[in-house]
Amino acid sequence: MKYQELVDIYSALEATTKRLEKTSIIAEYLKKLDEDTIGKVGLLLRGGVFPAWSSEEIGIGTKLVERAVAEAVGTTQSKVEDAVRDNGDIGLACIELYSKKSQTTFFSQPLTIDFVFKSLQKLSKITGSKSTNRKISILLELLSQASASEAKYLTRTITEELRIGVGDGVVRDGIAQAFNIDKKIVERAQMLTNDFSVVARTALLEGEEGLSKLNLTPGTPVKPMLAQLSPPVAEIIPEMGTAICETKYDGIRLQVHRNGDEINIFTRRLENITHALPEIVDLFNEHLPHEDYIVEGEVIATRDGKPLPFQNILHRVRRKYNVEEAMENVPLKLFLFDVLYYEIPMIDNPLIERRQTLEEIVDTSVDEMNLSTMIIATQDNIPEVEELFETSISAQHEGIMIKDASQPYIPGIRGKKMLKYKAEPETLDMIIVGGTYGIGKRGDFIGSYLVALRDENDDFKTVAYAATGLDDATLEYLTGKMKEIEISTKGREIVVEPKIVLEIAFSEIVESPEYETGYSLRFPVVKNIRKDKGPGDVDTVERLLSMYESR
Repeated sequence: MKYQELVDIYSALEATTKRLEKTSIIAEYLKKLDEDTIGKVGLLLRGGVFPAWSSEEIGIGTKLVERAVAEAVGTTQSKVEDAVRDNGDIGLACIELYSKKSQTTFFSQPLTIDFVFKSLQKLSKITGSKSTNRKISILLELLSQASASEAKYLTRTITEELRIGVGDGVVRDGIAQAFNIDKKIVERAQMLTNDFSVVARTALLEGEEGLSKLNLTPGTPVKPMLAQLSPPVAEIIPEMGTAICETKYDGIRLQVHRNGDEINIFTRRLENITHALPEIVDLFNEHLPHEDYIVEGEVIATRDGKPLPFQNILHRVRRKYNVEEAMENVPLKLFLFDVLYYEIPMIDNPLIERRQTLEEIVDTSVDEMNLSTMIIATQDNIPEVEELFETSISAQHEGIMIKDASQPYIPGIRGKKMLKYKAEPETLDMIIVGGTYGIGKRGDFIGSYLVALRDENDDFKTVAYAATGLDDATLEYLTGKMKEIEISTKGREIVVEPKIVLEIAFSEIVESPEYETGYSLRFPVVKNIRKDKGPGDVDTVERLLSMYESR
């Protein structure tokens, strides 16, 4: 099937902001596809050629794409850079540049979805000497045959900025509508596989029955169940009936998979960080059975038996080199709290049963391997819950988690069955979309950050400027990162691609016509740079409104 047909779908999706229209556009298109093409389109609609959890990536920087575009249209790279700067987007720059194209391509054939997909996947496998030239060759093969509109979306896909306003939910609903399947079944299948190529192809070939059979597979990460802010303990525990209350650790949430002899460790973003944590792999090899499993826990950095701030563990798991040195300097400690698979899938089992299985299979005879500190709570022992909270805080942890003991594990969903109770003010994970350079001695730094939340279409809507909570070293780091993803700069104002996530604390939510959400934050403070989170992990406008209404 021709790539131009998919490009026409991209254009139609980009032209509307209405979710139902986007859903219908996708549904009608999916109906036309064969079993091979639909799997590829399932990924391409989300702007990629690999599942969300895959460690493979296209891995092409903006400068290399600009060089390839320059060669394809017969101009200089500096003129491509100017066009990108003027248009604010590589895709729109291609529309302009291809209209002036001086190069002529002889004997070109129309691009196909299969050829584009396989070529982009091939880019991820090119390494070693002369790899840049080999990558340019593949890019040129695509771009020299592309029309202006094809080049627009090709370059956006390569740079992971498709910009058609389509999130997981819209693709999910499109699959459901195309094949007349309950949305909840499609959603569950996607949550368990994290692979729209599998979900779309199964929906076409096997329908609702086939999707219902999809389940957890060790080695393929699943989106984590998410927590929301808890009301007072005395209010929520009687409502749950029986709750598991456990210490909330200030570390990185891990999902550890054993499949045969292979152990893989994933973050909450489904990023594979096994290479950075060899001592954790050894712990699981030595202190859990050699059976297939998926367990969840938190890993924290420690010193002299006390937890270190979150940034320490983040730097530790981000290490690609000198890992052995980092192992000595930043000792790690595990606290496991759930098991999703042990020989068979367990996510539909009540939490109380999953916890019992976890306790049976984990050997905690060494200090580095632990189960989360927990108690089983009812309305009769609420003082014990409050004592656990105080003990957790005094041990320099964040607070406690309160989980309904009767509930299954619900991947990717934030709800009242899993709550966090913290001593500090509530925070929101927000994404930087722009900023303002400072004045005086901080004139070289971006000192104020325009932050945004996700709406129902996965677009980002501004909420506030955050300008406090950062030292000079962090300001320098953020400024450097923002320059790498700069879209445009005018005076002291910079606009950037939405890629950097900040954890923002605040005192109050207030109405404000100044920002796109219609609301703003009083006294916003940057608590953390959340390198463990991406655009899809950013909190929603819906959550902001819920917090505002419940004040």
